[in-house]
Amino acid sequence: MRLDGKIALITGAARGQGAAAARRFAEEGARVMLTDVLDDQGKELAAELGAEYCHLDVSNEDEWAEAVAFTISTFGDISVLVNNAGVLHFSALTDTTLADYQRVIGINQVGTFLGMRAVVESMTRAGGGSIVNVSSVEGLGGMPYLVAYTASKFAIRGMTKVAAMELGQHGIRVNSVHPGAINTPMVGEALGRPVDISPIGKKVALRRVGQPEDVANVVLFLASSESAYCTGAEFVVDGGATATHALS
Repeated sequence: MRLDGKIALITGAARGQGAAAARRFAEEGARVMLTDVLDDQGKELAAELGAEYCHLDVSNEDEWAEAVAFTISTFGDISVLVNNAGVLHFSALTDTTLADYQRVIGINQVGTFLGMRAVVESMTRAGGGSIVNVSSVEGLGGMPYLVAYTASKFAIRGMTKVAAMELGQHGIRVNSVHPGAINTPMVGEALGRPVDISPIGKKVALRRVGQPEDVANVVLFLASSESAYCTGAEFVVDGGATATHALS
């Protein structure tokens, strides 16, 4: 039981990478608070896992306060936070509206900031903890048509390092995870139609698209005491996509 005694709050946990992390956490003994805006799916998964569910729009400061308070009253002080919730938006720089840009920044970047800030007091009382911020390979390098998404994921990478430096004295570790092409509904929803991303897998060293479980296992490692001396670092889960460069 790698997370025995841990109390974890996971955002965007109703499906995809967040749901996979919730499953792994529950399997390893954590008490898990799933949060999302997809209430029906979130409640169903929570019931299946023996976990709890709380509605949370991560861009809303008041809802963060409510989610943290509910987690503490239900389980006790939080020892793990997984900032997983995020959205994707495709458009050329010149076609990206301010509203679209701010929506992505509000969820991906501001949501991560609010989450980290919201759990510090509780984690400090608990004697320390682990914050895992889900960034992306777009937090390591740019990609055309993803100006807002890339900006938000670079910001998460930077905020992670600042938080690690500030919170280490309280025993709180902060790391970022950088998934590549993972088989989740995100790309299809951003484009408004189902998308087969399997051809992308042929471009990476491992010759396959990643699965949510591939990311969840890295998140689990960072949540556990096995990563006790890891903080302020980037953990890439991309099948080798960032092992090369454009000229290859």
